[in-house]
Amino acid sequence: MKILLIDDNPTNLTFLTLLVEKLGCTALAFPSPEAVLTEMPALDYDIAVIDYQMPVYNGIELLIEISRFEKYRGKPAVFVTADTDTATRIAALDAGAIDFLTKPINPLEFQARMRNLTALVAAQNKLADTASWLRAAVDEAVAELRAREEEIIERLTLAASFKDAETARHTMRVGAYSEAIALAYGLPAGLCSDIRLASPMHDIGKVAISDAVLLKKGGLTEQEFAEMQRHTVVGRDILRESKSSLLQLAAEIASSHHERWDGQGYPFRLIGEAIPLSGRIVAVADNFDALTMARPYKEAWPVERAVDHILARAGTQFDPRCVEAFKTALPSILAIRLANYDALPQRAEMAASA
Repeated sequence: MKILLIDDNPTNLTFLTLLVEKLGCTALAFPSPEAVLTEMPALDYDIAVIDYQMPVYNGIELLIEISRFEKYRGKPAVFVTADTDTATRIAALDAGAIDFLTKPINPLEFQARMRNLTALVAAQNKLADTASWLRAAVDEAVAELRAREEEIIERLTLAASFKDAETARHTMRVGAYSEAIALAYGLPAGLCSDIRLASPMHDIGKVAISDAVLLKKGGLTEQEFAEMQRHTVVGRDILRESKSSLLQLAAEIASSHHERWDGQGYPFRLIGEAIPLSGRIVAVADNFDALTMARPYKEAWPVERAVDHILARAGTQFDPRCVEAFKTALPSILAIRLANYDALPQRAEMAASA
């Protein structure tokens, strides 16, 4: 235990040092307020014993200066004084002192008070260490839980891709595009990351769609299109009962990424801001990737045409602010697309560069 001693009287300072060492503690002795202040904030101590009557700074003024350093706030301070005036003691208590020693110091009284204080500080330190350990344990548990949630999403996305190998690549690109748009929109980085992790689940409901419809080459009949639309509701129903916040976000995206700003989307014909923001963002990302990739029923569009298509539909199909964010994020989106070049079907790349 380190005890800070400040007294301008050399005899008193020596006496206090001997008493502290007799307790088995380390004495940090300073002959003036200025001397101790020059060592701060590098100085470490557990308890301060401060003489009240000193030149330049009295004990109260010194304690106020010490307390300006955050690391010393809450450190116990004991005043040594021959002054028994009540006003002085109240001022010292207001400044942060917790106890007083009256001059001339009684060695037995000093050691008894210091033993009590060192025991109190030791208990406080142990409590702080326990709290720190608990925080670290909670952080570790939360991180482990988060890792498991991310693995669940990855596995479910992989399961959905067994019917269509391109689906897995599509969903991962949509996740990366969605994060870029969310960041450009101005959302917090943590939420943007969550959207990236959750959005690959947007098509999980397609596991319930028949292969004849899902993999059909050419346009869908009205009945087939109605069946395809069911994937939004199925995806929501698969995910929404989860206790995981990530899977709940994924359920929100799955059910809303085909809604339109003008209310002509599906499955619930939501209008404008009634559509969850996550769904509005993913709608833009999903549309861009779908347009620029070849599908069984269509050729890939050139990137420029796909961008113009999205910009032209701000305020009708898409949230105008999300489209503006897409436009801002376009360099990042194109970089993401290029980084996934090997995963792009060759036919799509040829069309995109035409």
